[in-house]
Amino acid sequence: MAQKLHYFNTHGLAESIRYILHYSEQKFEDIRYEMKNWPIKEVKERLPYGQLPFYEEGNRSLNQSLAIARYLASKCDLVPSDPWDQAILDAAVMNVYDFFLIARPWFRVQDPEKKEAIKKKFLGESAEFYLSRFEKELKNNNGYFCRKLSWADFILVAIVDVINLLFNIEIEKDYPSVQTLVKKIRNLPGVKEYIAKRPPYHV
Repeated sequence: MAQKLHYFNTHGLAESIRYILHYSEQKFEDIRYEMKNWPIKEVKERLPYGQLPFYEEGNRSLNQSLAIARYLASKCDLVPSDPWDQAILDAAVMNVYDFFLIARPWFRVQDPEKKEAIKKKFLGESAEFYLSRFEKELKNNNGYFCRKLSWADFILVAIVDVINLLFNIEIEKDYPSVQTLVKKIRNLPGVKEYIAKRPPYHV
C-alpha cells in the first residue's frame, strides 16, 4: 500500500515520524508544504481537522502526530507488547510534548522583546526542569525510556532537534544521557542517511 506523509518543510511534529519511517525502511512519499504558502485551500479542506501532519496508507488515513508515530512504530518493533511498558512510553511521550508546548508560543509572537522573554524563561526554567527528568529516566533505563530503543526515544530526539533549531543552541549538551541518545538516533541506519541528504531547515 502506498504510504504518504503530509507536513511542512521543517522539523516540527513530523520529524520523529520521518525518522521512524527511514529507520524501518518503509517506503513513503514525503509530501512537504512551505509554511509561507499555508493555508493551501485544497489541501486544508481534505484534512479531517484542518491540521498537519496527515498520513495516508492506501485508502486509509490518520491525523495527529503521536497517533501516526505510534502506529508506524508498532510495525517495526518500536512499541513493546507489555501493556505496562506501553503506558510508560505513552507517559514519556506526553511529557516530551508538554515540554515542547511551553516553547510553542514563541512561534506566534511577533514582538522581538516578547519572543526573547519567552526564550529566556524557557531556557532558564522549563528546559532544566524537563531535561533533568528525562536524563534521570534514560540513565535508569539503559539509555532509553524503557530499557531498549522505542518510539518514545525518537520523539524526544526530534523535539530536541526542533528546540535547537528554534533557539540556535544544543540544549542537550549538559545532559549526558540525553546527548548520547540524540547521537544514537541520528546515527541509526536510515536516519543517518536521511539527515545527510535533507535540506537545511529554517525557523
